[in-house]
Amino acid sequence: MIIVIDGPAGSGKSTTARAVANKLHIEYIDSGALYRTATLLYIEADRDRDTFFRLMEQKDISFRYENQKFCVFIDGQSVTDDIRTPQVAEYVSEVAAMPRVRAFVNNLMRKVVIDGVYIAEGRDLGTAVFPDAELKFFMSANLEERARRRFNERKADNPKLTFQKVKENIAQRDQQDSKREADPLKKADDAIEIDTTNLTFEQQVNQICLEVKQRLTN
Repeated sequence: MIIVIDGPAGSGKSTTARAVANKLHIEYIDSGALYRTATLLYIEADRDRDTFFRLMEQKDISFRYENQKFCVFIDGQSVTDDIRTPQVAEYVSEVAAMPRVRAFVNNLMRKVVIDGVYIAEGRDLGTAVFPDAELKFFMSANLEERARRRFNERKADNPKLTFQKVKENIAQRDQQDSKREADPLKKADDAIEIDTTNLTFEQQVNQICLEVKQRLTN
């Protein structure tokens, strides 16, 4: 069984999906981390697309959720921390917009959900990757709130970061995600929409857990 949560940057889908996975003892897939892993290879290839695509096909990318952390490996070596650098963040939107990369990452995810119960989060999971998912959610929040959350997450590690910069980056990401040619961000027709602007974290987690429990017991 696959449960998906889609939504724009900063809507809370990643932390919520992890919390739901931990609370219900199910597996978690972080699609964004997989795009960041591909971006790491893009940087290794000096942003040359031919070299990058060759690396992407040659390298063995694997992942698992353990100790409440989504861990990613390239040829058996952990890159879990490497994919969270500012340099990777700078290019991840460019890489994630490439149709060939999206097809590659989608295939990685589809191969692991054959058995067991998984919850995955991203931007096009309910529309492009898992259109037949048993349960779909679309999380949203206004731009100000999403920027505030992202700023609070990152300011400790980046003292020079400003709220305005974060807000501009999220607005730009929204534009790129909604306008990209390959699998643009949009709400699936059968998704349950959750506006988290005025919800506490506990409220949004409990709302999704309730829906999942009902589906699992039916």
